[in-house]
Amino acid sequence: MARAASRGLATSGGDALEETVPNWRRATILLAVAVAALAAVLLVTVTTHDPDEADSAFPVEGSADAGFARDMQVHHAQAVEMALLVRDRTTDPIIRAIAYDIATAQQQQIGQMFAWLELWGLPQTSTDEPMAWMEPSMEAMEQSDGEHSATLNDMTLAPDGRMPGMASAEDLARLSDLEGVSAEELFLALMIRHHEAGVVMAEAAATLTTQAPVRKFALTVAAAQRAEIKQMLALQQDRTSSTQSNG
Repeated sequence: MARAASRGLATSGGDALEETVPNWRRATILLAVAVAALAAVLLVTVTTHDPDEADSAFPVEGSADAGFARDMQVHHAQAVEMALLVRDRTTDPIIRAIAYDIATAQQQQIGQMFAWLELWGLPQTSTDEPMAWMEPSMEAMEQSDGEHSATLNDMTLAPDGRMPGMASAEDLARLSDLEGVSAEELFLALMIRHHEAGVVMAEAAATLTTQAPVRKFALTVAAAQRAEIKQMLALQQDRTSSTQSNG
């Protein structure tokens, strides 16, 4: 009963729950093609943008803009992977809607960041340590009384080099092996943590960027992921309440 009441939480992807994505491999191929097409379009669009929308000088190697565009592509790619995995392992319409929205929105954003690096004449990868670009903003963020204080305690690289919030290889293997409610619960736990770190990264980029479009993009990413965190936390609470009432 409680789970049924939570259906209002489903996002716009709910109307597309049964689109033709038979398995995650086919979906990955289709999304990769979409990224290539989107990147090409964005390259044309950005080169003809209104000069008031961005600073005249492009970011250089070592800039926060470049670091953010690279690291957030990697971060987003794992979110897309987890979303596609859970969609093949659940019939729950709310989880499937959330997964669909995350996969489509973040794949589009990957294409946009890819296009920026191409436009700026910068490589898609770097030898810099992940998140090194965030260092100038971390001290100020830690001293603030904002909502990130708890998350910032975890904003360090894992021993294997993973960025904060990213699932381990073992986590992904478990998600691949699970079905139904077990897969849904693990997905929610992993994606909430993933989004929490993503919000911190996006807000750091908004603070450090020299480009107006990047700032707008980063703030949009942060706002969207905050909203999805609230939605997923509500689902977790809904499931906990349902379990307790049935127990």
